[in-house]
Amino acid sequence: MLSFIREQSPTNLCKLSLRLYSSSSKKWLSRQSNDVFVRDARAQQYRARSAFKLIQLNDKHRFLKRNANVIELGSSPGGWTQVIAEKVFKGKQKLSEEETNVTSKAGTVIAVDLLPMEPIPGVNILEGDFLAEPTRQSIMKILDGKAVDVVLSDMAPSFSGHHMADHARSMELCEYALAFATNILKKDGVFVCKVSHLSVYENSMLKLTATQFFMGGSEQDFRQLLRKHFETVRHEKPKASRKESTEGFFVAIGFRGQTEQPSDGF
Repeated sequence: MLSFIREQSPTNLCKLSLRLYSSSSKKWLSRQSNDVFVRDARAQQYRARSAFKLIQLNDKHRFLKRNANVIELGSSPGGWTQVIAEKVFKGKQKLSEEETNVTSKAGTVIAVDLLPMEPIPGVNILEGDFLAEPTRQSIMKILDGKAVDVVLSDMAPSFSGHHMADHARSMELCEYALAFATNILKKDGVFVCKVSHLSVYENSMLKLTATQFFMGGSEQDFRQLLRKHFETVRHEKPKASRKESTEGFFVAIGFRGQTEQPSDGF
């Protein structure tokens, strides 16, 4: 067998390896190779194609500004974080790899995730639960009294395949992120949050023909909660978000302000 493999040309070896993949893996590989955003992410050295979702959201709503103070929740692997750093540090000389923690007038970017993440110049990376007290204290220490302009959440639960349960977990994360944002944003600040919609299958002539995505009751309630705290609330599905994906994004602009002064622990 080994002698057979050695005798094969690179092209034949590629074909041979493809035969070893399952049909689902082949579909994924085909989708990846034909995905313009995957190709663009590699070409522009973004860590994930999701970077283009944030680029498109920001192109429309212009919430990422130079010298802003921004907190990202659910940052790993760092595609969104790269975009945030580009916008916040725009016009500043390129930061060196040593400058991984910047809290100057150039703005502040804090990226929080349970998973580890490779450094991004200028970005303060915290590995931990944003709800945990040690992480909150670290955030406040980095901010050093600075007001926060934008809070973004790209968090998603580990999906089980059970749509109702996955949707409920997604909305729970949104509510936690909103509670965090309303306790740390400055007046007129911006909150961006990913949501996972419910899916429903249309039954036509006893055959499943299509999938639609819609807002469940908890999602409608969440939108109303956003409207209570923000002047403008928009729901978006950027072009970089795959059509078959259940994800969408709320962009909430113009934070009305805190009703009570939060403690250092939020």
